Amino acid sequence: MSKRILIIEDEESIADLEKDYLELSNFEVEVANDGQAGLTKGLNEDFDLIILDLMLPGVDGFEICRQIRDKKNTPIIMVSAKKDDIDKIRGLGLGADDYMTKPFSPSELVARVKAHLARYERLIGSNVEENEVIEIRGLKIDTTARRVWVNGEERSFTTKEFDLLAFLAGHPNHVYTKEELFREIWDMESIGDIATVTVHIKKIREKIEYDTSHPQYIETIWGVGYRFKV
Repeated sequence: MSKRILIIEDEESIADLEKDYLELSNFEVEVANDGQAGLTKGLNEDFDLIILDLMLPGVDGFEICRQIRDKKNTPIIMVSAKKDDIDKIRGLGLGADDYMTKPFSPSELVARVKAHLARYERLIGSNVEENEVIEIRGLKIDTTARRVWVNGEERSFTTKEFDLLAFLAGHPNHVYTKEELFREIWDMESIGDIATVTVHIKKIREKIEYDTSHPQYIETIWGVGYRFKV
């Protein structure tokens, strides 16, 4: 799976150039052209590395770095036309992993991106087992961390809603009756209480489906039960 890179840069020509070079190296790249948009993306979506300009409209790079670092360990490369050591010291002190002074060659940026990603993977690989993640058409289910994202936006699930979604997604294209799902998730025989399954399926669909009347993930097999489509 390609690594996701977020570029937060208000000069579109620079952002486009960086994006082109990174995509040539098989990275998946998104661009935010102002500070608030970049901060929102950085906090709410999952990226493998962030390239962060210092001088931005709305929210500056220092504040973006501080807020992201408070929540995440995502590698951050700060870039700026400002050459003063005090800015570099401040940026690194807020948690940036690197500081590049403009102008720089795009190939150097790509080399640093690769180096920081490799270093980060070594660090987390030595301490943390990789989470088990199911990804299907914009739906991402982290079964280890028990978190769910729909098109990059995290959604909140109750314990049983998550258990039911993860079970169905973990057994795609298999049709389960309501009785089977009730026994599997609630760990008991369904003595006239299979409506619980119907209610939970409805709530899950409201959170993951674009159109609940035409679900793309959890399909109703009339007279039988439910199937997770892939």
